[in-house]
Formats: sequence, C-alpha cells, structure tokens
Amino acid sequence: MTSPHTPSQQSGPASDLRVQFDADVTFRNGGALQVQGFRLDTDSRDVDEAALSARFVRELGLLMVDRVAIHRATVVQEQHKAPRAAADGGTAAGRGLVELSHPIHDGMVTYPGLPGPELSDHLSREASHDHYAEGTEFQIGRISMVANTGTYLDTPFHRFEDGPDLAGIGLERLVDLDGVVVRVGHRGVDPADPARAIGPLLFAPYEVTGRAVLVHTGWDRHWGTEQYGSGHPYLTPEAVDWLVAQRPALVGIDSLNIDDTADGTRPAHTRLLAAGIPVVEHLRGLEQLPADGFRFHAAPPRVAGMGTFPVRAFAVTGTDGPR
Repeated sequence: MTSPHTPSQQSGPASDLRVQFDADVTFRNGGALQVQGFRLDTDSRDVDEAALSARFVRELGLLMVDRVAIHRATVVQEQHKAPRAAADGGTAAGRGLVELSHPIHDGMVTYPGLPGPELSDHLSREASHDHYAEGTEFQIGRISMVANTGTYLDTPFHRFEDGPDLAGIGLERLVDLDGVVVRVGHRGVDPADPARAIGPLLFAPYEVTGRAVLVHTGWDRHWGTEQYGSGHPYLTPEAVDWLVAQRPALVGIDSLNIDDTADGTRPAHTRLLAAGIPVVEHLRGLEQLPADGFRFHAAPPRVAGMGTFPVRAFAVTGTDGPR
C-alpha cells in the first residue's frame, strides 16, 4: 500500500533517492524513541510506510519494537550512503549443547483437552528373565500418545493433505540449521494483553532467510501449570506474512501455539506450512542461546502418513554461523 504522502517531484535517477521522515517508536518492554529528519536510501518514489518502518528498525538494530509511526515522509534526491550492518547480538564463545525440548512422561499435559501419554512395559525386566540367559534382562517399553505431545514438529501434512509428511520432509529443513533467536518478552497471562501479539517489527532487525527462527517469549516458564494453557503469546498474520516473504528454513516458539487459539483459521500454521516452512512448538530454554552463532536440530522419526511428532530439539553453540 502506498503512503498518502506526496513524493518529491525532483528529477534524478532512482539510485540517488532517499526518503526523509520523522518517527515515533514504542517498545514492548517500555520506553519510546522519537527521531526527526531521518533518511534512508530508496529505489522508489513511492513510500510504503510498513516497509519503511521495518527498514528503519533494521538499520538501527532496534530490538523489542512494538510500533513505529511514520510522519512527514518525503523522497529527496541525494547520493546513497554506505549501508549499515544489521544487529546480530553477537555469537557464543566456546562450543556446547543446549537442550531445547521438554521431557515426556506418563500423563503429562501438553495442550489442554488432549490426552496425556500413557507409558507402560511391553516386556518388563522381570518378565524378560524367561527369555534370556541368567543375569541378562531387558525392558521393552510401550507408549500411547497423540502426536502433539511435548516439544513437537508440524510438517505441511499437519495442515494440508497433499503436503510433505514426517517421512517426506527434507532433512535440510530440520537439522544443522543456522539459528537466530528473536526475543520478544511477555508481560502477563491476560488474554487481552496486547503483548501477546507478536508483530513483524520484532523480526525486522534480523536476517532470517534460510535460518531456524526461534521466537523466545519466556512462556515456557509456565510449563506444567494451568497458566500455560491460556493467554499465550502468538504470531500475528502480518508477522507470518513477513516471515514467509523472507523464507526461513523453520520457525519455532516456546509457547502453547504459534497461533492465537481463538482464531479458528490458524493463519500462522496455514501460511507457514503452505510455504513449506515447518513449525516447532513448545520449545524451552531459549534464554540459554545467543542471538545467533549456533546450529539448530529438531528431527522426528520418518513416520509416513503423519504430520506431527515429538522431537529432541537442541542447539550446538559456539559455531561459526552459516556454512
């Protein structure tokens, strides 16, 4: 959508155009910022305020931005300046393994209304004495559970009948992914809390193309309590559209659902999975990761005809980033 502001009528090649504007910025964790006469390079005389807001956030490396209001945007002729590198938050020193998945145990609740897993013996250690030599024993376990248990991966088949299932999705979408953590914070459990809605500006400072984008809300602190099941953070449709346009390899979140569960259309699942971007929900421990400089892994078993299954999600820190 083009801004109603009238672009400058100055002549000159598009490569010499810059957009000048004022902006009011508010942050999710409190505080505000005002700028006047800020300038960014542009290749067009049209001013798209949503795109301009995202570029502004990215150029300044602003984190946890809630809203940007653009005022008095005009296009002027001026030579472009050298681009500013986006903030990446640094990389981890040393190399280590970080556990990012919840353990599965008998009767646990992952999602309100879904049955918990049932764990039992198919062959107990005592019963195995009848099958093996004296002093040799084994246990063979049995588990009955819905696929949406613990920390799990959603493939396109979860939403679309003709999408790749657990056996069909490529490993390049699941393992050894360059990772980035987007920290958004959360203020409470009130379903009306606007901090629940995670918009596109929070992603704007980050390079996400081809990466595992892990959204750190801190909601995992409520895991195993009634609070976990209501008032959770989620991605807005606008944030999902931004992500789809940037083509990440995978998107994960440490929350009950990547969607607002009050919205029966499930726009985040629908748009991400339609684009072939798998989703990992119910992550934990993202506060242990740096903003980038790690590799992410979340591979399920190759089960044909199923779209969702638990994963042992983990990160390898202290890596050199993309490779």
